[in-house]
Amino acid sequence: MNRAALLSRESFIELGARERARALLDAGTLRELAGPFDGLTSPWLERQGVVPQGDDGVIVTKGKIDGQPAVVMAIEGAFQGGSLGEVGGAKIAGALELAADDNRNGVPTRAVILFETGGVRLQEANLGLAAIAEIHAAIVDLRRYQPVIGVIAGQVGCFGGMSIAAGLCSALVVTREARLGLNGPAVIEQEAGIAEYDSRDRPFIWGLTGGEQRYATGLADCFVDDDAQAIREAVAALANASVEPARDAALRSERYDDYLRRIAAYVALGTTQQIDPATVRGILGERQ
Repeated sequence: MNRAALLSRESFIELGARERARALLDAGTLRELAGPFDGLTSPWLERQGVVPQGDDGVIVTKGKIDGQPAVVMAIEGAFQGGSLGEVGGAKIAGALELAADDNRNGVPTRAVILFETGGVRLQEANLGLAAIAEIHAAIVDLRRYQPVIGVIAGQVGCFGGMSIAAGLCSALVVTREARLGLNGPAVIEQEAGIAEYDSRDRPFIWGLTGGEQRYATGLADCFVDDDAQAIREAVAALANASVEPARDAALRSERYDDYLRRIAAYVALGTTQQIDPATVRGILGERQ
């Protein structure tokens, strides 16, 4: 990208969750649901000495993408690391469930989830896990009717149970700054030791779990620059794709036999060899 293009683009990563949702929807169509003035705060954070947020760190909006009905859910990574608890998780699950109902009632509503999350909120533990499980079920239900598009831009990335939600999406958009993994670097280092996984080694971390690597190995479907317009165009193209029964075989969650075979190849390497990006691409295969 040349200097002029770099200076003219609007960074998607630098936007807050509400502004990210606005950037994806057609101008003038955004309507926020269960917003900050509705008082849907977590009842658990204050007991842990944490100041709650009016929207519990989750923005739910309805509007249109390229003139078609859409719901966009954005997780605010700046609040509690984008962690999901009872309220925020229920907002996402409820929005997905209502979108599925729309489709059953003849309104072709698609969905976009903007992931910036470390997964379940530790202060809410089992309640958060239950909410994330409901999100998983709602994604699988809705994607039968319309695409469910996931976006991971940065800075937080997408980890924990919400990384499973990302994997269940019909399609996933990532930037170079994005990261995707079941466990976060700090968690792996804590459990396995710094020799196994140094969470401060940024080239190593992004080399294994960054957006470019995830796209190269087929775990993401679209790789774009940190540009709000480019991300909007990518999301619109994917959201307008038709959903056909024959396409189910292309969904990552339906190709578990193939992924189990690849994991077995990784396990065969043993624990004495430090994994590296090239080895990962050799095991998972590179996008052609």
